[in-house]
Amino acid sequence: MAKYLLLYTGGSMPETEAEQAAAMKAWDGWFHTLGSAVVDGGNPTSGQAKTIANDGAVRDGGAAAVTGYSILEAGSLDEATTLAKDCPVLQGGGGISVHEVLDVM
Repeated sequence: MAKYLLLYTGGSMPETEAEQAAAMKAWDGWFHTLGSAVVDGGNPTSGQAKTIANDGAVRDGGAAAVTGYSILEAGSLDEATTLAKDCPVLQGGGGISVHEVLDVM
């Protein structure tokens, strides 16, 4: 089984306590459904970022603002993508890119 990095972009944070509780319940339910496929549930990111170019130049931001991540284990990229389709980040208007993590180190 390979590991897959789910990078979350966009979406909105719940504003009220009730919305926050509902969002946490959705995430808990999704992780429970995935079971042992969850390697690292991940976390949201602050939205603040720095980009470093190959010449060493540093600038604020990046091409796409990553808003969080998770790591799953699956049999293929297609399987990992299918598992990601029920992710609660999509309910908040966000998107997901799924990347296979190569085991080279």
